[in-house]
Amino acid sequence: MNALLSVAFVLCWSSGFIGAKLGAGTADASTLLMWRFLPLAAVLVAAAALSRKAWRGLTLRDAGRQVAIGALSQSGYLLSVYYAIQLGVSSGTTALIDGVQPLVAGALAGPLLRQYVSRRQWLGLWLGLAGVATVTVADAGASGADVSRWAYFIPFLGMLSLVAATFLEGRSPRPVAPRAALTIHCVTSAVLFSALAVGAGAAVPPADSSFWTATAWLVVLPTFGGYGLYWLLLRRSGLTEVNTLMFLMAPVTAVWGALMFGEHFGVQTAIGLAVGLAAVVVVRRGRNPVAPLAASR
Repeated sequence: MNALLSVAFVLCWSSGFIGAKLGAGTADASTLLMWRFLPLAAVLVAAAALSRKAWRGLTLRDAGRQVAIGALSQSGYLLSVYYAIQLGVSSGTTALIDGVQPLVAGALAGPLLRQYVSRRQWLGLWLGLAGVATVTVADAGASGADVSRWAYFIPFLGMLSLVAATFLEGRSPRPVAPRAALTIHCVTSAVLFSALAVGAGAAVPPADSSFWTATAWLVVLPTFGGYGLYWLLLRRSGLTEVNTLMFLMAPVTAVWGALMFGEHFGVQTAIGLAVGLAAVVVVRRGRNPVAPLAASR
C-alpha cells in the first residue's frame, strides 16, 4: 500500500508544476491561485458542515496551528512556484530546485523531531542531491539565458516554506483529522490569495476556457492527490522517507514538461533521473523502524 501511495503521490505532486505551467499563460499567478482555492474552500466548508466527526476535539490552538501550516505549506510554497514559472523558469527547473528539500529536512529531523537519519539514509540523501544538481545544471544551461538569475531563488524560498510547515506539523502535540486539516489549509489559502489578487487588481478571471481547464487540473490532481497524500504518507512512513520521494519530482516533472511543452531533456537529465531513483532505493533500505512511530507521536 505504501508503494502504491508513493507512486500516486509522486505523479500527483509533479502534476502541480505542469498545471502551473498550463495556467501561466492564461492569467496572473495570484488570479490562478485565487480561483483554484475559492471553489475548493467552499466545497470543503460545505462538506464540513454536513459531517462534524472530523472536527471533534479540535481546539482553537489546534486550528491556529493548522492555519499557520496551511499558510506555509500551501500559500507560501505555491506562490513561489507559480511566480517562478510566470517569470520564465521551466516547470522542470522549478521542481529541481525544490528537490533539495529532503536534504534540508533530513538535516533538521534529528534535532527538531528526534527522527535521526541513519548513515545509509544520509548516503541516499546526498546521492539524491547529486541527481538533482545534475539535472538542474543541464536544464538551466539550456533555458536560463532568457531568465533572470534571481528568479531561480524564488523556488528555493518556497522549499523552505514547505520544510517549515512539515516541522511545525511534526511538533504538533496531537494529530488533526486529515479532512479538518485540509479544510483549514484551503480556506486559509483562499483568503490569502483572494486578498492578494484583489490588492493587485487581478481578481476577475479570464473568460478563456484554458484558464478553467488549468484550474480544474490543479484542484483535482495536486491538491486532493498530491497535497493530501503528502500528509497521509508523512504519518505512515515518517519524514525522511516521504521527503526522499521529493527527489523523484524533479526528473518526473522534467520528463513530463519535455513531452507536453518541449522543455529541455537530454542525457544529463536522464542520468539525474537514474540517480534520483537510486537515492530512493538507498534511503528506503536504510529506513529506521522507529521513524513512523516518532512521526505519529
